[in-house]
Amino acid sequence: MKINDIQVAKNFKLYEFECHDGNHEVKIYQDLIDRLQRLRDLVGKPIVVTSGYRNEVYNKKIGGSPTSLHILGKAADLALPKGVTVNRFANLAEKAGFNGIGKYAWGIHVDIREVKAMWDVRN
Repeated sequence: MKINDIQVAKNFKLYEFECHDGNHEVKIYQDLIDRLQRLRDLVGKPIVVTSGYRNEVYNKKIGGSPTSLHILGKAADLALPKGVTVNRFANLAEKAGFNGIGKYAWGIHVDIREVKAMWDVRN
């Protein structure tokens, strides 16, 4: 059995949000999970979390912003589901209630910040 093999929403398990440094540490806001589940329902396809919680040491190691919401458990990076464009994925994320949405070639960043912020760093 996996560590953190706990169902936190219909389509998500706690281990999906673990810090990738290998220690199984995880911090996650229920509001983030709820919005991710809404997004999953809107997309109608599985969503892969490529980065959830990051502790400060790991975040620094990978070059993350010192003020990253991943450190607080309020953000997730999501791989682009097959057959879904980045723009459509981002639009559905906004519909699901995310305030912070970043568009990347690999997918999107979503977070539950208080004020709306959107960015596009695709080339």
